[in-house]
Amino acid sequence: MPHLVICYTPNLEAETDLSALCRTMADAMLTVRDEAGQPVFPTGGTRVLAYPAAHFAVADGSGDFAFCYFNLRMGRGRSAATQQAAGQALTEAARAHLAPVLARRAVGLTLQIDEGAEVFDGKFGNLHDVFAKKTP
Repeated sequence: MPHLVICYTPNLEAETDLSALCRTMADAMLTVRDEAGQPVFPTGGTRVLAYPAAHFAVADGSGDFAFCYFNLRMGRGRSAATQQAAGQALTEAARAHLAPVLARRAVGLTLQIDEGAEVFDGKFGNLHDVFAKKTP
């Protein structure tokens, strides 16, 4: 950890380089320092993944609107100031990368940071049942 997952509407693919956005965001993560000037995120653990939403609806449907959701998951133990610094660095990096797109079209952007262990880890469905039946 840390992992940054980007979910975006596929109508953004023709307008910006999403691989470059991933690199920009990873580089921004690696610049964040804590109050002692130490790196917040380990280089080897920094990961950024981007996925287009196969299905989506944005706003009222009256236009070709776009959306990009950034979710950073980091381990516990960092100060509130460090968490805010990480959020600001990522917001600035995303805003800079997406500035040309924002100048042309309406795009909703959300960045959210979650920390620590899951408070709920629900696993449901019937996939495990299929394999349980095959086990002698």
